[in-house]
Amino acid sequence: MLKKIVHLFFIISGGTIGYLYIPYVIRLLDFNSLAWLESPYLGAVLGAIILFVISYLVTDYIVDFLRWIEEGLVKIPIGDLLFGSLGLIIGLVTAFLINLPIQEINIEFVSKVIPLFITILLGYFGFQVGFRRRDELINLLSINRKDKKKGSTDLDQLDSNEPRPKILDTSVIIDGRIADICQTSFIEGTIVIPQFVLGELQHIADSSDVLKRNRGRRGLDVLNRIQKELPIKVEIYEGDFEEIQEVDSKLIKLAKVMDGIVVTNDFNLNKVCDLQGVSVLNINDLANAVKPVVLPGEELMVQVIKDGKEQNQGIAYLDDGTMIVVEEGRNYIGKTIEVLITSVLQTSAGRMIFAKPKLLEKAL
Repeated sequence: MLKKIVHLFFIISGGTIGYLYIPYVIRLLDFNSLAWLESPYLGAVLGAIILFVISYLVTDYIVDFLRWIEEGLVKIPIGDLLFGSLGLIIGLVTAFLINLPIQEINIEFVSKVIPLFITILLGYFGFQVGFRRRDELINLLSINRKDKKKGSTDLDQLDSNEPRPKILDTSVIIDGRIADICQTSFIEGTIVIPQFVLGELQHIADSSDVLKRNRGRRGLDVLNRIQKELPIKVEIYEGDFEEIQEVDSKLIKLAKVMDGIVVTNDFNLNKVCDLQGVSVLNINDLANAVKPVVLPGEELMVQVIKDGKEQNQGIAYLDDGTMIVVEEGRNYIGKTIEVLITSVLQTSAGRMIFAKPKLLEKAL
């Protein structure tokens, strides 16, 4: 079908060119033997035939080029295409208004060349602004809708207050605990997975390093579980911020645009989000918050696993992974004993509990 359209275009173009210019060329060259071609209708037929023959030589190249453009347009997300086209239209309208007084100037170069240059330039800038700033425009439209709803009743306001989207970063996906948290329904709202995070995850999964490759594949399995098995809405954000190179910086920019919350377990990203006023949920903070509270003076039953760094120390663990340093516990390695909590130390790496065997306390 596309080939037929190209052939038809060449026939119409050839007929038009032949009708307008072949009689003029014959008269200009003064070919008396070809005077019969001075008829514009015969010129149109001749031009159509000539270009129709030429079309067979170039049609395949033109069709391949058009299909390449078609595939590129199909791959562009509809939001990007919509806002890019909107920016292009605004740029062309602006160029038209600017060119109106310029075209009235009698200088040929100024009245013809400069308007063409302005049209191309503003059309390009309009498309780029609409395409690159689409997220800000979407956010602006959503803010305007919220402002219009301020006059509604309190009940309507409660109904319209939807949870903010939660944006996952690469580290929290690889960590895997986010899937269990989603399953418990403690996280509300839409889970947003940016395309650039998926790209980084795919890059890790294709790494030549075995450890990195396993971590990347685990992250992909976690995403598959969240999307297919859990009762939570998941969206893939197709956009990108091409002017920003770092994935963490793109996450912060996306959170600002969407008014979302970054979900991570990266300590550095957490700090940067705090500095830039972006809401963040740290999985490690949540894990520390839900650990059972242990106070000095309490008694616990623990199994001493190994010896500690200091002399005669033993190491045990709670069910949640909290480490217990048992003083004089080296002799109890491999045994389950009752210990008495002496102190609890909270560090940036987590919580550490110090204890001593209760049998030793009784002996004293």
